[in-house]
This record gives sequence, structure tokens and C-alpha cells, in this order.
Amino acid sequence: MKIILLEDVSGTGKKGEIKEVKDNYARNVLIRKKLAVEATNEALNHLAGQKASAQHKLDVEEANAKKIKAALDGKNVVITAKAGQGGKLFGSVTGKDIAAQIKTDMGYDIDKRKISTKTDIKSYGAYEAEAKLFNGVTAKFTVTVQE
Repeated sequence: MKIILLEDVSGTGKKGEIKEVKDNYARNVLIRKKLAVEATNEALNHLAGQKASAQHKLDVEEANAKKIKAALDGKNVVITAKAGQGGKLFGSVTGKDIAAQIKTDMGYDIDKRKISTKTDIKSYGAYEAEAKLFNGVTAKFTVTVQE
């Protein structure tokens, strides 16, 4: 019997695959536990639609990431912070602060976990930073901390 797997099944296959399995195994285990459905024309069309939708979503995300990279690459993000004696900041500048400043300056919403700096930002100055926007799309920019 041909089935479409709805979940990863150890020893049988991964989610979304079309497999040929024994009738009893399909009816009594996979279909009953809702791990698979029978591969009818309707189910195959539904699977093709889901795959096309997922691919379209990835294409849109990648295009959006490239647009953000073009706007952010090589730019300077200026952050103002308070410091004590000797220019040492109270706390440090984190990815959350950088993401918030990018949102106010440029209007782009970037996840704070995707922004990384080579060193901790604990004093005034300029620092190199990068944002991993999508698989293979990385924007490099400068973060300047001033009083």
C-alpha cells in the first residue's frame, strides 16, 4: 500500500515522503496512529500544495533577508549609552539594544539572537557586528557607542 508519512517514523521514512509498505502495517499502525495517510490522488495533490507553499514562504523570507542586507551592509548603527568614570558603560550593549536601534533607525525588525559581535561592548567606541538574516545571507555593519 502506498502511504504519505505525516510524521517521521523510525525505520520507515521522514515526514512528507511517499512510501510503499505492507497493507497490515499501514492500516493497523501508521494510519491508526495518524502517522500516515493513504496515498490517494487527493492526498497527493494536498502534499504537492503544501510543498509549493513551504517553498514560496522560504523564497519570500530569503528575498526579505536580501533586502535587509542591502540596506544594512556597511552601515553604522549609533547607540547612545551612559557610562561611569573612565568611559566604562553601566552594563553592556547587547543584541537586543542593537536590534531596537536598527528598528528605530531603519524600520527593519531583526531577531536579537541573530545579531552577534566579535567582542562584548562595554565601553565607548566602534565595534564590528554581523546579523545572520537567512541561511547564507549575512549583513556586516559597525556599531558605534557614544555618550
